[in-house]
Amino acid sequence: MNTTTAHELRRWILGDDELALLDVREVGAFHDAHIFYASGCALSRLERLAPQLVPRRTAPVVVCDAGGGEAESAAPRLERFGYSDVSVLEGGIDAWAAAGYTLISGVNVPSKAFGEVVEHQFGTPSISAAELHAKRAAGDDIVILDSRPTPEFTNFSIPGGICCPGAELAYRIHDAVPSPDTTIVVNCAGRTRSIIGAQSIINAGVPNRVLSLRDGTMAWHLAGLELARGATEHVGRPSAVGIEKARAAAARIAERFNVRTIDGATLGRWRAEADTRSLFVFDVRTREEYEAGHLPDARWIAGGQLVQGTDEHVGTLRSRMVVVDDDGVRATMTASWLVQMGWRDAVVLEGGIEGHALETGMPDPPVLGLNEARAEGIAPDALVAALGRGEAEVVDVSLSRAYRKGHIPGARHGVRARLGRNLAGRSRARLLVVTAAAEALARLAASDLAGESVGPVRYLEGGNEGWTAAGYPMTAADPSFLDAPDDIRVHVNEAEGGMEKAMNDYLTWEIGLVDDITRDGTAAWLRTE
Repeated sequence: MNTTTAHELRRWILGDDELALLDVREVGAFHDAHIFYASGCALSRLERLAPQLVPRRTAPVVVCDAGGGEAESAAPRLERFGYSDVSVLEGGIDAWAAAGYTLISGVNVPSKAFGEVVEHQFGTPSISAAELHAKRAAGDDIVILDSRPTPEFTNFSIPGGICCPGAELAYRIHDAVPSPDTTIVVNCAGRTRSIIGAQSIINAGVPNRVLSLRDGTMAWHLAGLELARGATEHVGRPSAVGIEKARAAAARIAERFNVRTIDGATLGRWRAEADTRSLFVFDVRTREEYEAGHLPDARWIAGGQLVQGTDEHVGTLRSRMVVVDDDGVRATMTASWLVQMGWRDAVVLEGGIEGHALETGMPDPPVLGLNEARAEGIAPDALVAALGRGEAEVVDVSLSRAYRKGHIPGARHGVRARLGRNLAGRSRARLLVVTAAAEALARLAASDLAGESVGPVRYLEGGNEGWTAAGYPMTAADPSFLDAPDDIRVHVNEAEGGMEKAMNDYLTWEIGLVDDITRDGTAAWLRTE
């Protein structure tokens, strides 16, 4: 097994060649402390996450953990999947810290830290929740645009707000706010998308006064103001005149931030070179537009969400990134931020999807090793019968948040990466059935247990989806956990000590990111070495 030291890893991070740094611990552990440019790629979901984060199997990959053995398990698994240049960080993140380097907490840190830098460098103006509430009560001409995706907006929002996610802002703003006298306020749940969204509209050159809502919906709640639930109002599609204005703005932004375009022939060449240079193709339109027709190799992600969470979607530093839409506006807005974040080879496909062969629908993401999984299935009806006779028990390896919301009655929750250890002492007399939200993860987890001292194992055919499709109930009652469910990041409304404390802690953390990344010194836009 190849290894690398903390000093060598830092040189690679600061270098010019491609590098994928994968932290293979569970999400909760990753959230507590990790290396700045690491992407979370939990061992429990390695087969699904790795091909999306690191599509090129010859790319250099470093895996790390905190001494729990996950990296030593992940490295040979990746090699079996065809990754040819895999190393383990000696001593894990503890060795990184011992070498005098910085560990960062949180998720989406590169993007969120970048948002703080944007506010500082551009002087993005903002307004407090109390000020906004007072101005609206006084009848001021204000439009509130929520830059989050629809599900987040519908869950809770500023009363009277209108949903207009991320990259859609500069695309739709000219029709959404026709009067130059209207003040535009952009919000998200916290800070990053408020800042990036407001600055996007400012960069687009609208004549209006544009402000970010300082600290977003969290600030609204902390100010004692009521949030709306179930809102559905969205900014509509732009008119022909609105699109022309947006295209003109995008052209100015492309020139200002050196956003390059490539033609179809160049994209074809890049595809042919994908074994030597990593290539990501992202379609940043709405999901509905994507499903109606997209490039066969394009993955869907709304532009604002790509900027908000680059580490979740691109795990290979210095890779090629092609951003696609249908008229260049949303792709250019997205790429302009990626370029500023240090993604030098983030480009826009000239002409977008026009003239290309397209596919429809939402493709299933690839799952490595699924065809080789050694496990037998059991149908829901057969499982019900076995449970009724007391001959079976169920363990659910879905994310623990999903398990809490609904699981097969009597099922216990387990983190896949630790199943063998946690089930080693179970009675071998009963059949162990592994399930998950979808069948693929259940099959892989059951296959992991082949040869372990846990007795006979099968996976539930169709997973939990198959269970409910067969007409059987799920329950949220009596959750039971094999060990601490560290497979998720705890949301502010789930935190111990109360939601308000968690919100204040989060906002303090986010504002402090500039100091953290300055100490770290590896951010592409703040290099100190």
